[in-house]
Parts: sequence; C-alpha cells; structure tokens
Amino acid sequence: MTNLKIALAFVAASATLVACNPTTKNTDGETQDTTALADSVGSIAVNPLAHAKEFPGATLEIASITAEKVGTDSAKVTVKYNVSNFELTAQTEHDHHMANSHDGQHIHFILDNEPYAALYKPEHSVTVALNSEHYLMSFLSRSFHESIKTNDASKLVKFKVTADAKIEELPDSGQAALFYSRPKGEYKGEDTKSLLLDFFIVNGSLGADGNKVKADINGQEFLLDQWVPYEVLNLPMGESTFKLTLVDKDGNAVTGDNVSVERKITLSAE
Repeated sequence: MTNLKIALAFVAASATLVACNPTTKNTDGETQDTTALADSVGSIAVNPLAHAKEFPGATLEIASITAEKVGTDSAKVTVKYNVSNFELTAQTEHDHHMANSHDGQHIHFILDNEPYAALYKPEHSVTVALNSEHYLMSFLSRSFHESIKTNDASKLVKFKVTADAKIEELPDSGQAALFYSRPKGEYKGEDTKSLLLDFFIVNGSLGADGNKVKADINGQEFLLDQWVPYEVLNLPMGESTFKLTLVDKDGNAVTGDNVSVERKITLSAE
C-alpha cells in the first residue's frame, strides 16, 4: 500500500473512532489516564477527560417533596434538599476551557429527562398535572456543569402526584437508565470551541464488555464505554442535534424508561 493510501486509511479510521479505554475507573467517579479520540480532518471529535476537582464525602439528600393544588388540574411540587461537604455557588477549580457558570457550583434538577434547572439554593418548585407520574434525577454539579458521579451526590426518585395533589413515592424498577445533562442551550464565542458532554448513569455502569452510550451528534456516531466527562470539538456554527442512547454490549438499544434522549443546541460566533 502506498504512503498516500495509508494516510487516507488512517484519516477514515480516525473519523469513526469510539471512546474505549477499559483501564479507566468509573464506579466512584474516579479516572485514570484516558486516551483522547484523534481530532482529525475537522470532523466532530469526542474526547474523554479526567474528572476535575473531586469532592470526597459530598452528599445530596432530598429532605422533602411536597405538593399543593393549583387551579383545577395542576399542582405545584416543591423539592427541598440537604447538601453536605459541597458548597453551592463556589467556583470549582479546573483547567477545562468550557462554559462555566458565574454563579458557581449547583444542583442539576432533571425532571422527566427534560433540560435541567440549575439550582444555586437547595430548593425548587415546578408545576405539573394532577394524577401524573414523574422521574426526578438530581445531582451535584461543578461550576462548569460536570456532574459528581457518585451515589451519595445524586438521587433518583420516581413519584406520583395524585388527583388530590398528594405525593406518592413509587418503587424504582432497578433498570439501567441514562439522564442527559450537557451540552445544553446556546453557546457563543470562545465557549463554542470545546463543549462538555456529560450524562448520568443509574442502576448500572459502562464498560468495554457491557453497556455503552451511543452518542449521535449531527449524524456522526460515537460509542462511549466510560462514565466520564467528554469534550466535543469541531461542532459547526448553528444548530446541532445530540442523541444519547443506552445500548447493551452487542450494540442493541436497552429497553425501559429513560434510555434515549435527544437535544438540540445552538452555536454562534458572537
């Protein structure tokens, strides 16, 4: 094979690389050295990253979930949290060049796998329909939106709001699930150069011989077998579509609730 053919073959392979590094730990949010996916030929690249500052002992607890009737068919649901060994609104020490919240560290409040609300105080209210069921995923987040990937720093609750605006907690199915976090919304200027791809896995793990996350970004697919943060490079200006799907070791979509999520984001030069 000529040198030119070898070079072309390498470029083609680089464009379809998947994020696989079985030596990286993911059970407690710890990572070893990771091998980045090659940033080649200007195509979208997804690179695994080491976690930023760790927070040993950080704990998030749900103190209460209450509801009150609003009008004839809705309820205002209020969730209150207890946070330990983690300072809300503090800035996280990090060297990642990604969008960062000027308001500091916070809680990601994800209801029914919709875009999260960033909570800088340990309380939040939403209005939902009476007689409806919901999943609430909550976790502590660094100031640049990277989740703390431990059981103690996160809580998943399934609950029902009854017809008379009472909260009824429902049992967890125990099935593996995927909750989308980042990227989100609109990015401008310098923030468009490197975007955080981050998600939360519950009731399971990822691995070279186990479940993976298939990330479809504008039609380009990546298989992610590490539960770590990722950086996304070379996204075009304008609208981009991210679809994350939990798949099994054979690449088949996992069945159940909260196993596939799609988002649209926007990048602009200014």
